[in-house]
Amino acid sequence: MTTMVHLFGGDATTSERSKELLGGKGSNLAEMASIGLPVPPGFTITTDVCAAYYANGEQFPAGLIEEVAAGIAHIEGITGKTFGDAADPLLVSVRSGARVSMPGMMDTVLNLGLNDRTVVGLSDASGDPRFAWDSYRRFVQMYADVVMGLDHAEFEEALEIAKEDRGFYLDTEMSAEDWQALVKEYQAIVERETGAPFPQEPNDQLWGAVGAVFASWESDRAKVYRRLNSIPAEWGTAVNIQAMVFGNMGDTSATGVAFTRDPATGERAWYGEWLINAQGEDVVAGIRTPQYLTKVAREKAGAKPLSMEEAMPETFEELGRVFDTLETHYRDMQDIEFTVERGTLWMLQTRSGKRTAKAALKIAVDMAAEGLITEEEAVGRVDPGALDQLLHPTLDPDAPRDVLTKGLPASPGAASGKIMFTADGAEKAAEMGEAVILVRVETSPEDIHGMHAAKGILTARGGMTSHAAVVARGMGRPCVSGAGGLSIDGNARVLRVGGRELREGDILTLDGSTGEVMAGEVKTLLPELVGDFGTLMVWADKVRRMKVRANAETPQDAQVARDFGAEGIGLCRTEHMFFDAARITAVREMILAENEAGRRAALAKLLPEQRGDFAAIFGVMAGLPVTIRLLDPPLHEFLPTREEDFADVAAAAGVGIEALKARANELHEFNPMLGHRGCRLGVTYPEIYEMQARAIFEAACDVAAETGAAPIPEVMIPLVATRREFDLMKAVVDAQAKAVFDEKGREIAYLVGTMIELPRAALMAGEIAETAEFFSFGTNDLTQTTIGISRDDAGRFLTQYVDKGIFLTDPFVSLDVEGVGQLIEIAADRGRKARPDVKLGICGEHGGDAPSIHFCEKTGLDYVSASPYRVPIARLAAAQAALKKGK
Repeated sequence: MTTMVHLFGGDATTSERSKELLGGKGSNLAEMASIGLPVPPGFTITTDVCAAYYANGEQFPAGLIEEVAAGIAHIEGITGKTFGDAADPLLVSVRSGARVSMPGMMDTVLNLGLNDRTVVGLSDASGDPRFAWDSYRRFVQMYADVVMGLDHAEFEEALEIAKEDRGFYLDTEMSAEDWQALVKEYQAIVERETGAPFPQEPNDQLWGAVGAVFASWESDRAKVYRRLNSIPAEWGTAVNIQAMVFGNMGDTSATGVAFTRDPATGERAWYGEWLINAQGEDVVAGIRTPQYLTKVAREKAGAKPLSMEEAMPETFEELGRVFDTLETHYRDMQDIEFTVERGTLWMLQTRSGKRTAKAALKIAVDMAAEGLITEEEAVGRVDPGALDQLLHPTLDPDAPRDVLTKGLPASPGAASGKIMFTADGAEKAAEMGEAVILVRVETSPEDIHGMHAAKGILTARGGMTSHAAVVARGMGRPCVSGAGGLSIDGNARVLRVGGRELREGDILTLDGSTGEVMAGEVKTLLPELVGDFGTLMVWADKVRRMKVRANAETPQDAQVARDFGAEGIGLCRTEHMFFDAARITAVREMILAENEAGRRAALAKLLPEQRGDFAAIFGVMAGLPVTIRLLDPPLHEFLPTREEDFADVAAAAGVGIEALKARANELHEFNPMLGHRGCRLGVTYPEIYEMQARAIFEAACDVAAETGAAPIPEVMIPLVATRREFDLMKAVVDAQAKAVFDEKGREIAYLVGTMIELPRAALMAGEIAETAEFFSFGTNDLTQTTIGISRDDAGRFLTQYVDKGIFLTDPFVSLDVEGVGQLIEIAADRGRKARPDVKLGICGEHGGDAPSIHFCEKTGLDYVSASPYRVPIARLAAAQAALKKGK
């Protein structure tokens, strides 16, 4: 292994900047040090060491001890302090640092190096015994929690009892003697729970902390976060060991978290929070409610404690210069952690700040206008998936609101749902289809699965940069934090506010944009996507090569898709039209008919209904291609399954109950996905596809005559496995087209193609393309038939498959490029060889997934088709894919 430890601070700062090797935090610490910003010296243990640690059975690789010792000597040389020295000890922080930000998911240990001897030296050297013992009690609690695995709640309870006994409300009221007594109590807890005294040797503490940081990479919460954000397990984490600087050394010291622009709105204004006489964990963990960074923010909120701008004007001015330096250097909005130690500013971290979709759009467009980045870079800056936050309803401002209380607007958006007080409860309720609001005193990294399952998050404690706020913004969940008027009794499952009680299961509504918490459900409105959104979409469309269509089968969905910029319909599932209450009887008559004549009589009733459906959609999509899939599901899906429904259906269809049951039994299939469906229905009952084709062409001719804008029908034959199947069905479609055109005295250009959803069809694509004019890859079924997993049943075990690295992501969410993708490449290549102008697209759910869209661009497909609300996501992802391919 190459160098395992890279130094930063002073002349020895590493030239290495790779986030893959140093992690995001280590890379940025080295970068800040190299451009002259005040960074406490330290060193980074690389991500390669993490990989080796797990490969070696959780053993540190040879030579690491010596390199870490040299790193400690580097810090000692710059600070003039010695690690473990009883007179003036060097203390260090040990922090994780993955290559991408994983807020709160992995572990940190602060004040490492303190013991019963060095705490006295720290007290004497600082001249502040209270600070020294406060730091020691923090270290004991954090080390016991992170490294030794003890429950931090036991330590918190001891602290609360100590304050209560003394009549104190705030931690800052505790004296040196109070903290000293609490340290002894903490140590007694450790010895009682572990059977051994709290470790006193600094080097033992150091290696325990390094091991704990590596171990946190495989913690349950980290695994969940990686799965939700498609972060590979093999990336590992770096470890950053850095000289401590102290924000808890009195009223001239402070700690804070800041953003160079507002992460909720994107406004070009400094945004953040700080605490006097505190350490960073107090802010990010929501242990104390922080104060505002700027005077404007404080006055806007009507808060009384002074802002940093007012309380420490000179330091604030210096911090502002650092903000400008970092944003100009990185050319992006920065999320910064800082500490002020007795008036001296220190930078502890910078990274590209997580932001809402609205803020991402504004920041990208503004930075392009400011000349910091190009239009193409702006297109690449916005996560397509994050647009989902903007594409759904918000609260109707005119709707009545039963406001219970108001907290901090930590993450914008609105959500209603049933109150759940635990992450596990939220996850279980969501799995049963319930909309859920997760209500907690404060969230912790262990709540990640419940936060993901919830529609919104409400906490009683914490600020705008607390764990709940940061994670919610990253997930696109509305969040209200720091709602101090709430009293939450998790054991009794009750929330009390303003003399009212709400229990688990009651409905709550959150407005993450205002901080309001409301009882009951509030009416919502559809969003208006203008301004920065429209600007970025124009820029995206300039560079996008692939077309973007929508999956839609109603005029309403088609109009939504058109409004979102869809360039046609890539999948119209005609069976959805058959389920309409006004038509299902005729469908059942057709199924129950004893002969072709009976089926044709029933289909004649459906013809005008289908024709009207297609005409409405063609009218919305005037002049754009509309791909219509002929009937696909097995016929038994249209028949009742519950005993109580048989009598009504039999009466409506004019048959006996026993005859209906017999037919349902006759049509029952053991594996319907691979049964009598798709083109197999058309082969068996060609009159079904005849009726549908006639309806399509009659509607197309009528719309062309009425509007002058001829539709472009693309008739899709589903589930083809052989060319012969396709040719038989194409002949049915072509015959109906000719008949209708002769009757109408008008011809309409059209295509007949197939959905590639079987591996055999992909392999035989060259032969099929000799007569098929387009391929639409139905990636939902192609994934099922390739992997041999039912999408409907896979939820029972796919999570474990992702956790264990069998699949990097759920293959039904993001395309299995190695397997299913290879079949698509084969089909595309063979299809083009047989028919160079064959049109290629995908219409499965993967059409709205950014990584899958990148694969489609790489493969040279002509279009992707997504659900209407995901059309803007697909447009942006297609543009980014084109830019990436161009580079």
